[in-house]
Amino acid sequence: MLESSGRHARRRYIPRGPIAIGAGVLALALVAGLLAIAAQRGGGRSDGVAATILATPEPPPSLEQPPVVDSWPRWGVTHTQYSADNESDEVRSKVADLFARVPMLENQHIMGWGAGNPEPAPGKYDFRDLDRRVKLMAATKSQPVLTLCCAPDWMKGGSEGRTNWSKIEMAPMRDHFEDYAELAATVARRYPTVTHYMVWNEFKGFWDDAHNDWDVEAYTDLYNRVYDALKAVNPKIQVGGPYIPIDSHVSSANASTLRGPWGAVDRRNLASIDYWLTHKKGADFIVVDGSSATNDRGLVPDEFTALKKFSAVTAWLRQRGGDLPVWWAEWYIAPDNIDWDEQHRSAVQAVAMMEFARSGTASALYWSPQRKAGDDCPGCLWTPGVGDEMPMAGLLSGFTRWFPAGAELADLSVSDPRVQVLAVDRQMVMVNTAASALTVTVDGKSFELAPYDVKWSDRGR
Repeated sequence: MLESSGRHARRRYIPRGPIAIGAGVLALALVAGLLAIAAQRGGGRSDGVAATILATPEPPPSLEQPPVVDSWPRWGVTHTQYSADNESDEVRSKVADLFARVPMLENQHIMGWGAGNPEPAPGKYDFRDLDRRVKLMAATKSQPVLTLCCAPDWMKGGSEGRTNWSKIEMAPMRDHFEDYAELAATVARRYPTVTHYMVWNEFKGFWDDAHNDWDVEAYTDLYNRVYDALKAVNPKIQVGGPYIPIDSHVSSANASTLRGPWGAVDRRNLASIDYWLTHKKGADFIVVDGSSATNDRGLVPDEFTALKKFSAVTAWLRQRGGDLPVWWAEWYIAPDNIDWDEQHRSAVQAVAMMEFARSGTASALYWSPQRKAGDDCPGCLWTPGVGDEMPMAGLLSGFTRWFPAGAELADLSVSDPRVQVLAVDRQMVMVNTAASALTVTVDGKSFELAPYDVKWSDRGR
């Protein structure tokens, strides 16, 4: 993986806006170049596409209250460019059953990743895409979460009434922080059933090139304004930040003392969290994201040991944040180009979720890699255009049912350390981390596990 100078935790496919325009520096450069040529020839504007200004604002949707749950579900998914609302009626019905069978967390960004520009001009709103996603979350009986990212162009120095999706990762200008806070309040008033909000995403646009560090002071200013605005709408709304990526390296001049065989966390990220904790107006939970892979050497020393990073970072956050619950808004287990089959991928994903459960993570949201029909879709929840369940869907459902936040974990004997086990009084899940079949004794019972097998078993309690 390439060194990212702290800008991002990893390279990943991020569809931007209502139409996916790809990912990566090369793709953005090509788009920017074509737009510039078109503008020079009089063939179009280079400041994006015209946004819809509705003559009559859409009324807020009618939404059912989220289901009452005994324990916070802990596990969930973030909807991205393609989700169930982009599928046919038949596929949508199958996917809805997948989501609704066990109430879980579902998250949506207010702009981008499937949602259009919510305020294309000051005071002019277009919530049609966001309405559709919020209604999807309500229809599938979720505990809904919204991420307050990203910002309309006019808050970033762009044109009113236009949306330049190549600039989705720009932060609002300081003079527009209050405007963004008012947009957040408008969203909160529109969706009273949504009571959990994450502020911004990965510090996008808050990198300070001059100091080779995060501009955490500016982010905290934005966060505090949004926090006040949301609490003014409803004091019961839960607000979290700073949603910063936790980079790690094998060799870096910016390494911190938070380290292990999986690498060392970048000290700039930890310093930013400390600053935010000291200067925030308030918070109901602390948010981070990251990958088990290092930015310079990929997965070290192997894909399963690398997952220990999640537990180490969670422990650090719980110590620094006091009583604040820890949320992982995104988590990744490998570089994008890893060549694993679904069995191998699922084994690594399951062990990652075990690390979150053991370390006391309050919420862990899976970034959905869903694609359009016909596309290859490693790690997806369902087969695009078909709706058949893929292994990650079963993991999410199983962990949501058996390992909610606060679940009392059982300590079981395992005859082979290559088998990872997570258990409660009535159920357990086993993962063979070896590339060969194993016979193992767990909790006094013998099991045959295929290579990278993920197996559930009733404990009979």
